[in-house]
Amino acid sequence: MLIPGIRVFLFHSLRHLGTLTFLAVSWVTASGSFGQGPPPQTQEQRQEREALNKGVQDFKNGQYDEATQDFLRAKQLDPRLLNARLYLATTYASQYIPGAPSEDNTRRGHDAVEEFRGVLTLDPQNLSAIDGIGSILFQMAGEPFDPDLFLESKSYHQKHVYLRPEDPEPYYWIGVIDWTLAFRANGLLRAKFNLSVRGRQLSDTARLPPDLREEYMREYGRAIDEGIESLKNAISIRPDYDDAMAYLNLLYRRKADTVASEREREQLIKIADDLIDRVKEIKEKRADPQQP
Repeated sequence: MLIPGIRVFLFHSLRHLGTLTFLAVSWVTASGSFGQGPPPQTQEQRQEREALNKGVQDFKNGQYDEATQDFLRAKQLDPRLLNARLYLATTYASQYIPGAPSEDNTRRGHDAVEEFRGVLTLDPQNLSAIDGIGSILFQMAGEPFDPDLFLESKSYHQKHVYLRPEDPEPYYWIGVIDWTLAFRANGLLRAKFNLSVRGRQLSDTARLPPDLREEYMREYGRAIDEGIESLKNAISIRPDYDDAMAYLNLLYRRKADTVASEREREQLIKIADDLIDRVKEIKEKRADPQQP
């Protein structure tokens, strides 16, 4: 079972793949395909464009096997045809099912990553490829749980921030990943305590005992602070970014598990509760545009 929050990420990851699709279609159209603009000057160029155009149509029609073959052919005709490689990677990623254990599914995930990396060898600053790798690695890391893949995914979102710091989305993903790692570790600490101590059980919201709190702070305090800062950045860029506020609320609750002072803990939980109220307000206003 996927942990809470990952489902939200997967939804946005699939929406991101749709963005890649739109960009690729836009590029094909703007480049003179589908009867627009000057025709390719050589037979090989015509074959490349025909394979790419056919792949686009097959992809849009959900014919992924045919689209894969079309994009592979375009890539073979010209290994430097960037959008053929982007579309091939997106086709593999579109077919990947998070958590499905089959060899074919695992291969699709790895193939998507490798094709996106191939794009980066040609264009190291290609944001579609950078975001594509970050997205598919996160999906692959969820089940079975692989913290190294989560950290690798985060590194690609950090690359996006470096290249385009005005975009809110990569800050959001960094915060989601930091919360994911901190949340799971918190649950494991509580489960370990509950198994080892007879007659005492820690609920999900109870304070951690001092020794566990110190261990949690030592191992995840920095990630929690990084996630909080990243989500604040996302919200500063997009003030109505309710998804970022929802995860910021969750990270403040994890932050509350790292502090010794009961007063500070209560303050952090109050901040988290206020964020929930703010998310509700934004969603209600979005559902009713007439609301002041």
